[in-house]
Amino acid sequence: MVVVDTHVLIHDALEPRKLSARARRALGGELGPLAISDISLWEIAMLIAKGRVEPGVDAAQFIQDIVDARSLRVLAIGPRIAVLAESDVFAHGDPADRLIAATAAAHRAPLLTKDAALRRMGAIETIW
Repeated sequence: MVVVDTHVLIHDALEPRKLSARARRALGGELGPLAISDISLWEIAMLIAKGRVEPGVDAAQFIQDIVDARSLRVLAIGPRIAVLAESDVFAHGDPADRLIAATAAAHRAPLLTKDAALRRMGAIETIW
């Protein structure tokens, strides 16, 4: 399984040319099934509401299309992930990114991300 960061989902849907070749291969299933933290659903909705992402369709439909297009497994933030995200290992200024990284760690899965801060974390394997 590969956990996919929110920005990768948005680029995949709207600007795939921004993805690395390795990211495109991972999204194609080359490295296993794809999953996302459920916080990514909220992040996409928030970005649309703020006008930072303009999908051209209803927000709920856009989010559902993203999930369906890649057959994404949505992983819930349970107690273990919530506590793990607050550990010093996942120091990151964005709470959502902390949860996404903790989700990857809890599921022992690599994280597909371009985020340099996440990629520097030694606690998780990253793909870009």
